[in-house]
Amino acid sequence: MQTERACLLIGDISGYTGYLAGVELDHAQDILADLLGTIVASLSPGFELAKLEGDAAFTFAITEEIDGSLLLDTIERCYFDFRRRRRDVQQSTSCRCNACVLIPDLNLKFVVHHGALIRQRVAGREELVGADVILVHRLLKNDVVAATGIEAYALFSQACVDAMDVDVAALGMQASSETYEHIGTVDVWVHDLERRWSEETARTRVFVDESDAFYRRDMTSTASPQVVWEYATSPGRRLQWQAGVTAVEVTAPGNRRGVGATNHCIHGKGASVEEVLDWRPYDYVTIRNTVPTPLGPIRFIQTTELRPTVDGTSLHLRLAAPESRRERVLARLMAPLLDRALRTSDERLAQLLTKGPEVWTPGPLE
Repeated sequence: MQTERACLLIGDISGYTGYLAGVELDHAQDILADLLGTIVASLSPGFELAKLEGDAAFTFAITEEIDGSLLLDTIERCYFDFRRRRRDVQQSTSCRCNACVLIPDLNLKFVVHHGALIRQRVAGREELVGADVILVHRLLKNDVVAATGIEAYALFSQACVDAMDVDVAALGMQASSETYEHIGTVDVWVHDLERRWSEETARTRVFVDESDAFYRRDMTSTASPQVVWEYATSPGRRLQWQAGVTAVEVTAPGNRRGVGATNHCIHGKGASVEEVLDWRPYDYVTIRNTVPTPLGPIRFIQTTELRPTVDGTSLHLRLAAPESRRERVLARLMAPLLDRALRTSDERLAQLLTKGPEVWTPGPLE
């Protein structure tokens, strides 16, 4: 047995015990299985399922350090998927039993901790053991709702925050603490997922579709959308495949990648500047890209869209034409150089994402 460092995460369907008290058991169990399936699917492959624990999914990711942006993207995306699935299940049934009528009473919370674990075989099954495994489960019993009124939340231990690279206070998380017998006081941070859901549904979408694109490239990969998203948006990953880029410097509120962030992609002595306009994890990201050229900068809107497929993911890069006539002329002049850089990046990304062959469908610059 070997000690490993890991991010431990439990997604717990809150309100389920009270929900069961007045509903039909057979329908309730079907609904629970459906919602748990949504949670596990949304958290994977970044988080591996350790076990299902009644109305909760206990998951983990082996890691010494945590990419805070990716962790928050994963948790928020999981909550958004849960909300949409809860809505869809209710709207798609004509059943008027209590189990179906009371679906909106169910909600979702997360507890997240970073610490040590040991994998142990017990009765032919792998179990995670250790003091930190106990602690993350204790965190499920907390005073968040009573103290804050927030029912849908992610609760991060201070140990988890210390392993992350984001400023949780700047992101609006609330500091608190919980006290447990034999453990003592645990400092924690509360992230309001209901607020994030409201912001998500209210935010204006910025999206370059096929009819708006003057240039496009399409790719298929056997990697999952979550993995492709990480390679497409994480600065460290981008350095592995993006042609000519020697550094990616991110300026963002709380150091979290997303809407409002600005990326400076260093190319030798120059840098292209990317302003993030829309950020929908695992679906698409839209940026305003300002690219320096010897004849002046070119500004264009760019969407990178991911679509899940039976075998993995298809990735679609689309550039809208620059707004000014001067920049459109420059874009045509610089087309061969831009296309060559993108093709090189394509090949490198393809090699990183999968061992098998990649299929690319280039669209010429017009």
